[in-house]
Amino acid sequence: MLREKALIIKRIESEGIAHFSYLIGSKNESAVIDPRRDCQEYLNIAKREELEIRCIFETHRNEDYVIGSLELANITGAKIYHGSRLDWKYGENINDGQKFQIGDLKLTALHTPGHTDESTSYVLSDLSSEDTALMVFTGDILFIGDVGRTDLYGPEETVRLAGELYESIFNKILPLGDEVILYPAHGAGSVCGGAISERKQSTIGLERKLNPLLQKNKNDFIKFKIDEQYERPPYFDKMEQYNLNGPPLMNQLSNPTPLTSKEFKTKIDKGALVIDTRMPPAFSAAHIKGSYNIWLQGVPTFSGWALPYDKPILLLLEEPEHLEKVVQYLIRLGFDKIEGYLKGGIEAWYNEALPIEQISLLTVQELKNQLDKNLTVLDVREENEWIKGHLHGAIHIYVGQLQKRINEVPKDQPVAILCSVGNRASLGASILKRENYQNVYTVLGSMNAWNAAGYPIQI
Repeated sequence: MLREKALIIKRIESEGIAHFSYLIGSKNESAVIDPRRDCQEYLNIAKREELEIRCIFETHRNEDYVIGSLELANITGAKIYHGSRLDWKYGENINDGQKFQIGDLKLTALHTPGHTDESTSYVLSDLSSEDTALMVFTGDILFIGDVGRTDLYGPEETVRLAGELYESIFNKILPLGDEVILYPAHGAGSVCGGAISERKQSTIGLERKLNPLLQKNKNDFIKFKIDEQYERPPYFDKMEQYNLNGPPLMNQLSNPTPLTSKEFKTKIDKGALVIDTRMPPAFSAAHIKGSYNIWLQGVPTFSGWALPYDKPILLLLEEPEHLEKVVQYLIRLGFDKIEGYLKGGIEAWYNEALPIEQISLLTVQELKNQLDKNLTVLDVREENEWIKGHLHGAIHIYVGQLQKRINEVPKDQPVAILCSVGNRASLGASILKRENYQNVYTVLGSMNAWNAAGYPIQI
C-alpha cells in the first residue's frame, strides 16, 4: 500500500486472470476501479482505512471476467460510471474530460478508444498540485510492455481500432508526462495482451523507452496489430453480455456442498459436469468417466473454453483447501452453478466400487520410439508456440478449439497428445475421452521434455 499525505492506493490482484483492480482514497472517501465480482477485499480495505466507497469506475466493458461493479454498489450504495459509447443497462455514462473529486484527489476521465470504443482511462491528480497528473489507470489500453487487443470486434474493425489505439496512447496518455505512474488493468498472463511484462511497476517514461510497441510509427503499429494472432475464448461472449446488462448478484461467495460418492454420482447422472483439478499423472491413473481435467492454475483460463453455462458443475479436488480458490476462479468467469465437491476425493469414489477410467502416459522416449507406428500426434499448444517448433507430422489444434474440431482427430488409431509440459495435453486427453476415443495418451513433459532430450523438431 502506498501512502502520500492524504493519498491511499491499493492494487488488488486476481490471480489466474491476471486482473488488477484498484482502490484509491483520500480523507474518508474512496473509489474503486474495475472491481472483481468477489468484492469483499475492497470492503476490508475501506473498513481498515476508515473510508467510504463512493464511486466505482469501469475502464471498459471487460471481456475476460465478470465485473463486480453491481455487486459492490449493492453493498455500498456507490455510484457506477463508465464510458458513453455503449447502451449500458446499469450505471451512468461519463464524458471525455469529466472530473470527480475524492477527498483531496481529482479523477479525470479520458476517452481512450482503441481496445473498445468506450474505453476510458482515469487520470489522478492532487487538488493542491495545480492539476499535475500523478498516475493514470489505463484499463486495457496500455499495459506494462504491451498494448491492448484490437481484434475484439472482428478483423474488419481491426485497422480502425488499431489506429484509434495509437492515437489514444500517443495523443492522450503519453503527453501526461514521463513521471506519471502507470496502473493498467492486467499483468503478465492475461488473455488481454500477448506480451505483457512480468514487471508490476512502471511509468509513462519507462514505457516510452522500454515498450516495443511505443517505438513504432503509426503505420507499423497498425500493421503489427493486424498481424497479431490471438485466441478468442467462447466465454468472452458471455462476459460481454453480463458486463453490458449487469451480472446476477451473488451477495456472497458460493459455498459448494461436500457430497458423498453416491450423491456425486446422482448429480452426474442428472447432467452435471465434473472438473477434476488434479495434475495429469493423478488424473490419468484414475478418474471419473466424462471428467474434464483442468489443473488448479488452469481453471481460470480453460474453464471458459471447455464448459457450458447451462449445466451444473461438480468439483473433484486434489486438496480440500483448494475449494475456495477454484470457486473464486469459476465465479469470476460467471460459472455460478457449482453444486458441490466430492468428499474424500477419488479415493472415496473407487472405495465405493464406482467405475473409473484411465488414460495412458507416454514419456518422450516412448513417443519417439512409436512415431513410425500407426499413431496420431496431436499438439494442443497455441499458434505462437507451434510455429517455434513442433514434431514432424503432428496435427495442430489448440486445446480450446478441440471440442468443436474433434472430427479432425482420427478415431481409428491411438492419439498421443502434447503441449508444453503436459497440463493442457491432459485436458485435451480428457476431451477426447469424453467423445469415446479409446487409445489416448498424455505425453509427460511434452515439448519441454522433447527439446530437453534433443529430439528433432520442425519449424
